[in-house]
Amino acid sequence: MNDAIKTSSTLHDVKYEIRGQLANHAVELERRGYEVISLNIGNPGLFGFRTPETMRLAMIENLGQAEPYCHQKGIFPAREAVVMQQQDRGIQGISAEEVFIGNGVSELIDLALRALLNSGDEVLVPSPDYPLWSAAVSLNDGTPKYYDCDPHNGFLPDADQIESLITDKTRAIVVINPNNPSGAVYNRAVLQQIVALAEKHRLVLLADEIYDQMVYDDAEFVPMATLVENTVCVTFSGLSKVYRACGYRVGWCVFSGDLDAAAEYIHGMELLAALRLCANVPGQWAVQTALGGFQSIKELVRPGGRLYQQRQTIIDRVAASPYLSMQKPMGAMYAFIKLDERFAERLDDRQFSQELLEDKHVLVAPGSSFNTPYSDHFRITTLPDRDMINTVFDRVDSLLEQHA
Repeated sequence: MNDAIKTSSTLHDVKYEIRGQLANHAVELERRGYEVISLNIGNPGLFGFRTPETMRLAMIENLGQAEPYCHQKGIFPAREAVVMQQQDRGIQGISAEEVFIGNGVSELIDLALRALLNSGDEVLVPSPDYPLWSAAVSLNDGTPKYYDCDPHNGFLPDADQIESLITDKTRAIVVINPNNPSGAVYNRAVLQQIVALAEKHRLVLLADEIYDQMVYDDAEFVPMATLVENTVCVTFSGLSKVYRACGYRVGWCVFSGDLDAAAEYIHGMELLAALRLCANVPGQWAVQTALGGFQSIKELVRPGGRLYQQRQTIIDRVAASPYLSMQKPMGAMYAFIKLDERFAERLDDRQFSQELLEDKHVLVAPGSSFNTPYSDHFRITTLPDRDMINTVFDRVDSLLEQHA
């Protein structure tokens, strides 16, 4: 009898429950004939949000040029379009040489951490976080250290607490703004405090800004790179969310700030990018049109727009429920919802999510899967239409009523 083949020990600390056991069980239920409402992933195309037609046409018209490998950093028109966007936001001193196009932001996060970390290095990551960040740190032999984004403080981080976590092993601070999963949008003062810490301790700032134009009401998105001068900032964004093109797998990262200090880091990124030859080329031809054209996301997030109205429906249903509460999401496409304290010790987020799937056929993501120290939240996407949202909350309230 052969011994079982064991996986790498680097996977021991890697979790991605958004597509984990619950999601797999949802697939099993669907195979058995049940209709499952899946709210675990922010995937606009599944809910009728189309990629702008101009982007599709740009990709189709350039398919003939998309057959060979391109430069490992990406095609020049795409990188130049990213530079133009950054310059329009007030970020100076960068060129296409500081831009990398990847197979989504996910690949670039992995490359950026692989190029930066040595064994045992620490990266400060928000809690709650998007769990890819924690996983990528661990996979690249680093250690994630969590700074709190307290629900009682609107999920905003505290600079003093962040600084208390900095050691001689700390290499970088991750900032996710607008935030996934909480929907928080960080104000200028909070970002300036984090930048001051990074510059004081010479830490790299890793700014995940994939939801940069997806903000609501009076929330203001402030690009992290506009505040950075004396350290290295790496900004991540892409086509997936704002441009509703998840399947294109096109993301980018931009180096800015102290580019002299970043020279070796950029060279390491280029080496890693070359090893995988290049990113998906057809989708890159949509970047210039996306960034330079009409920004249709603005219509979706303003009052009367579909994303705005669906978010408002969730806000209203949570407010009307005797079993739920929530910090109003000011950005992104998620709601991070808290179970009432009466369920403490009796129904944690994982049990709730399991029962909601088994009994009510609704798939959500347990809050603790976003690396929180508490287990009384769950995350849903705000993408479904209002009828589906109302159906979901009818089922949630029905389940919680049984436990109450």
